[in-house]
Amino acid sequence: MLKQRFLTALAIGPISLVLLFTLGGGWFACFVGAIVVLSAWEWANLAGFGDNRERTLFALAICVVLSLAWSSGVVWQRWPLWLAFWGWLLCCYWVVRYPASESQWNGRAMRLAMGVGALVPCWIGLNQLRVEPLWLLYVLFVVWGADISAYFAGRAFGNRKLAPRVSPGKSWAGVYGGLAGTAVLAVLMALIEGLGFGEFIWLVIVTWIVTFASVLGDLCESMLKRHRGLKDSSQLLPGHGGILDRVDSLTAAVPIFALLAPWVGS
Repeated sequence: MLKQRFLTALAIGPISLVLLFTLGGGWFACFVGAIVVLSAWEWANLAGFGDNRERTLFALAICVVLSLAWSSGVVWQRWPLWLAFWGWLLCCYWVVRYPASESQWNGRAMRLAMGVGALVPCWIGLNQLRVEPLWLLYVLFVVWGADISAYFAGRAFGNRKLAPRVSPGKSWAGVYGGLAGTAVLAVLMALIEGLGFGEFIWLVIVTWIVTFASVLGDLCESMLKRHRGLKDSSQLLPGHGGILDRVDSLTAAVPIFALLAPWVGS
C-alpha cells in the first residue's frame, strides 16, 4: 500500500504542480475545473447517489455551472466567496454538533447542495488566486504544512481528541501543531514580501483562519463519509482513495483565503 501511494503521488503530484503554475486563463480554469468535476462525481456518492449515471449527471451539472460562471464573469466576483464563508460556518456547526445535527443535512438534496457550495467557490477561488501565483502557492503550502505539522504533533501529543465522533484520528494537539507550522510559513512569506508589522500580523491571522478552515474541510468530508459508511470517496487514485480525499481541505481553505488575500499586504 505504501509503495502504491508513493508511486501515485510521484506520478500525479509534480505534473499537477507544473500545470497549476504554467497554465493560465481558460486553460487553467479547465484544468482545475476537471479536478472539481471529478470531485463532484465522488461527492454525489457521499450525497447518497451510488448509481454511476446519477453521479455522472451531477458531475455534468457542475461542469455546466462552472462554464456559466466563466462566461458570465461570476468567476471574478467576490459574492460566491462570501457565500462559501457563511456556508462553511454552518458546516462547522454541523460538525461540532454531529451526530445531533444529522437530521439537518442528511437529505440527499441537501448533501448535493453542500457539494455545490464546497466545490464551485473553491474553483472560483483558485482562478482568482492564479492572478497572483505566489499567493496561490502560499495557500497550498499552508494546507499541506498544516496537515504535515498536525500529523506529527498528533502522533506525539494527541491524547485529547478534536472530533472523535467524526474523525477519531484528529486531536487538539494536531490543531496546535498545524497552527505552529503555518505560523512559520507566515513569517517566511512576510520576509519574502517585505511586509510591515501590521501587515504581518494580519497575514498570521488570515493564515490561522485558513488553517482552521482546512481542518473543517477535512472534517466535513469525514462526516459525510461516516454517514454513508465509506472509507474513501472513491478509488480513482490508487493507494490514496479519491480525489476528494486529497482536496477536501482545499475546498474550505481556498475560497476563504481568496476572500481575505486581497487585504494582505495592501
